[in-house]
Amino acid sequence: MATSDQYYVSRCLDGHPDDFRHLVRRYHPVLMVHLVGQTGSAEQAEEALQETFVRGYFNLSKLKNPKSFFPWIMGISNRVALELRRKKHRQFQAMAHLAEQSMPPRSSHDHSLAHTIAKLPDFYRELILLRYYSDLSCKEIAEQLDMPIGTITKTLSRAYALLREMLRNQECVQDCEVQP
Repeated sequence: MATSDQYYVSRCLDGHPDDFRHLVRRYHPVLMVHLVGQTGSAEQAEEALQETFVRGYFNLSKLKNPKSFFPWIMGISNRVALELRRKKHRQFQAMAHLAEQSMPPRSSHDHSLAHTIAKLPDFYRELILLRYYSDLSCKEIAEQLDMPIGTITKTLSRAYALLREMLRNQECVQDCEVQP
C-alpha cells in the first residue's frame, strides 16, 4: 500500500524533514513533464522544478489541507514557470533594446526587415537578434542560453527559412499592390 501525501506532509511538519524526499520522488516525473511544457526546455524545466520543490518545502506549513499536496505543489510550479517566462521576456526585451540602440540608421528595406523579424516567434527572434544585432557566434549564443550548439544552429536555420518565406510573401504582397 502506498503511503499517502498526508502522511509525509505530517511527518515533515512534525520534525522529519527528510521525509519530503518521498514527495519529491513521487511528483518529480509528472511535474517535470508539466514544466517542460510550460518553459519549453528541459534545462529551464529542471531549474523551475528545483525552485518548486524548494518553495514547497519551506512553505509546507502554509498547506491548509495535507491531502491536497499535489494540486498545491502544481500551483507553485505554475507560478515558478510564469516567473521564469517573465524573467526571460524581460531579458529578451533588454537585449532587443540594446541591439536597437546600437544599430545604424535604417533604410526602408532595413525597416521592413526589422518589422518582419519582430513578427517571428519569440525564440527565433531572440536567436536572430543575438546572432546579428549582438554579433554573437553560435557558440556564444549556446553558452549564453545554456543550450547545445546543435540546437542553436538548427533553430537558427529554421528561423532563417521562416524569415525568408515571410519576406518573400511580403514582397509578393507589395508587388500585387503596385500592379493595376
